[in-house]
Amino acid sequence: MKKNLILIAGVLLLATVYVIFFTDWFKPKIIQISHTARPGVGRGGDAVPMLAFGLDNEYELTDIKVVRVSDLQADKDPQPLWHLVSEGSDFINHFRYGENIAGMDPAVDGSKPGALEPGVTYRLFVVAGKAHGQHDFQVKSAAK
Repeated sequence: MKKNLILIAGVLLLATVYVIFFTDWFKPKIIQISHTARPGVGRGGDAVPMLAFGLDNEYELTDIKVVRVSDLQADKDPQPLWHLVSEGSDFINHFRYGENIAGMDPAVDGSKPGALEPGVTYRLFVVAGKAHGQHDFQVKSAAK
């Protein structure tokens, strides 16, 4: 009887070690993000880049934030140019910068997305529950 208890305890210990070190059950899920920029026309007929982000899967996003990388280096909590929050958006796998995403609202009521400057490096942060990701990007000046 004592040998059986020791054997069961050993098997449970090995199973626990396996689950912790060799599976991703306890590792945070990383969202892979890509972006693309296409020429577009803004209000007033100005040429502006249309920036679209793609995610590696469909996610129910809870937080989207874009900040300047230089602001991140100077301040741990910089003012975002665009920040949406939610208890859970619709499931999406792509979105455009500044887009109103169903189920998400601006973190600050009435705030609008800030203009992106060519040649400046920005960082996009996305959160979907326990999953999260970040992606650095730049926009090029739009051709007229």
